[in-house]
Amino acid sequence: MKRPSGDNGIVNRLSKYSVRETMDRLETVLNSRGISVFARIDQKAAADNVGLSMRPTELLIFGDPRTGTPLMDSHPSIMIDLPLKAVAWETKGGEVILSYNSPEYYMRRHGLAEPPFKTVEILIGKALE
Repeated sequence: MKRPSGDNGIVNRLSKYSVRETMDRLETVLNSRGISVFARIDQKAAADNVGLSMRPTELLIFGDPRTGTPLMDSHPSIMIDLPLKAVAWETKGGEVILSYNSPEYYMRRHGLAEPPFKTVEILIGKALE
């Protein structure tokens, strides 16, 4: 289920899994398609390390140079948004949301002829099944 996020290009999808399991599943699906995971940041753990509290939150930074490089070459401004990111976070009510930028957002923001990264959006859907 996608939740509206207004006009800011962010897609929020409900996950039936914990934050950790949501990101484990996404990482597995991305790796199975040859998409590199560059970093996984446990933001709750980082907050805990400095004595702050935070609900479970993890950020995944990922990409595929075979797809990103030609886009960066033809539309250099897209480098500000690459590599791609997805964040899983727990709401105050205990739901887990997976958020990412929509392909249409990248298209509008960088003047692309068609939305990129549609495959990634499909893979995110698979991770949430």
